[in-house]
Amino acid sequence: MSVRRLADASVQPASFAFNKANAAAAQQWIAKYPKGREQSAIIPLLMIAQEQEGWVTKAAIETISDMLGMPRIRGLEVATFYTQYQLNPVGTRAHIQVCGTTPCMLRGSEALMDVCRSKIHHDQFHTNDKGTLSWEEVECLGACVNAPMVMIFKDTFEDLTPERLAEIIDLYDAGKGAEVKPGPQNGRHGSEPAGGLKTLTSEKAILKSTRDKEAKAAAKAAKDAAAAAPAAAPAAAPVSTAPAASAPAASGPVAPSKSSKPKTHAAETSPALNTPSPVKVAPATENGASVRAPRHSAANANQADPEVEAVSKPRSGPKTKAEPASAFKAPETKQPVAKTAKPSLDDKNRPAGIERPATVDDLKLISGVGPKIEGTLHSLGIYTFAQVASWKKAEREWVDGYLSFHGRIDRDDWVKQAKALAKGGVAEYIRVFGKKPV
Repeated sequence: MSVRRLADASVQPASFAFNKANAAAAQQWIAKYPKGREQSAIIPLLMIAQEQEGWVTKAAIETISDMLGMPRIRGLEVATFYTQYQLNPVGTRAHIQVCGTTPCMLRGSEALMDVCRSKIHHDQFHTNDKGTLSWEEVECLGACVNAPMVMIFKDTFEDLTPERLAEIIDLYDAGKGAEVKPGPQNGRHGSEPAGGLKTLTSEKAILKSTRDKEAKAAAKAAKDAAAAAPAAAPAAAPVSTAPAASAPAASGPVAPSKSSKPKTHAAETSPALNTPSPVKVAPATENGASVRAPRHSAANANQADPEVEAVSKPRSGPKTKAEPASAFKAPETKQPVAKTAKPSLDDKNRPAGIERPATVDDLKLISGVGPKIEGTLHSLGIYTFAQVASWKKAEREWVDGYLSFHGRIDRDDWVKQAKALAKGGVAEYIRVFGKKPV
């Protein structure tokens, strides 16, 4: 899709306002939308502005956006997205939209565009010298069966030839566009064949009621003719001695014949299976001839036919298979781990604490230490980065167990972080880790 931009500022009017009739129409459109959804009326309001001014100006977009209480950028987005809005001045008497989609192209739309190039301007969206006409190529205008076609304002002109389009352009240029009748320009009505209807010219073949009436009338006429034939015969006419078989068949409707029905050995067409049978049998005899239903088997009933799924398996039952022991499970789906008791404060592996110094390091600079964890460390006598940096493995494991961290101290590498902070503060931390401490 090509980029659509507003017209140059030199041709933009300073302001915009709906005339009295269009202002009333705009309020009617706004009232159609629920409270709080009035911004949805921007599309019809922009169309009303285009019909009033001939094209959509920047001032019109801003005025309508302000009227609907929406940011102006939203109004600009709508106007520049839909190609139905003309963002540049167009012909004051006609802007001709030529359909160039495949059906129209196959029927000669290129020749129509050549007419526009020769009579209006070589390029699209440019007016002629008088500013009365302009043209553009558009996508499908919806009358493919009457291709090729053009649209001028809200009217479509179909079944065009280059000569007829040239005549229409001249009439609009002369201010006589109202004299041109919209629709097909070759004399046909709607989309029917150009030479007139050749099929379905009568309702007889469509309406069942009409066919039924004609059939009843034909049957009555045949019956009356058959009744009148003996009365019209001469009284002295000799009696025919020919066999009855050679007598001509009486006229009238012929009953359906089964002579063309194929003979098959299918049970549905076997005359021996016609029902109901005229012969009644005892229930015991009928039950004896019947085949007893097989005993129900839950296992067999649950077994799918191999022909259906090409595999023998149950139709119902567990849908999931047992997972291997090593299968990964998301943390939220794992079984809760049994809580273990905190290590004793008297444990030999507890890090040595100190009295609270006058200056306390901000332990929250260590990634993984928050205000609550910092308070817990203070309660254990841990106040400086140097203390954390000196922890051995056993001491780290004791603190990790006391905080119920499950290895988080080693994963976050508190010792390395504390060493950097103890050595040179934030600057040294950035040099080692390439980022500021969290």
